[in-house]
Amino acid sequence: MDETPQEITSLVGREVYSNNGVFVGEVEDIRLDLDTEVVNGLAVGELNPDLFEDYDTGRRGVIVPYRWVRAVGDVILINDVVERLKTTDDEESAVV
Repeated sequence: MDETPQEITSLVGREVYSNNGVFVGEVEDIRLDLDTEVVNGLAVGELNPDLFEDYDTGRRGVIVPYRWVRAVGDVILINDVVERLKTTDDEESAVV
């Protein structure tokens, strides 16, 4: 999913949902790889407390790897975050 700079900044403030339609949170910032100029993550805050009740996310939120993004429109759809978070060996998502 290639994004132009204008489109990248428009991601901030969009709501994030799993592909099952469950509200995950709201994009607060974008994580960029400056060497390759590629978005590699979304900093998501305003988290759905039902999804993250078993995790100490503090006040800041989580980083969602950009490769989990399935669609960008009025909202952002990602792979089913509940299944991803329940895998204990998965270090792709980082609670920040």
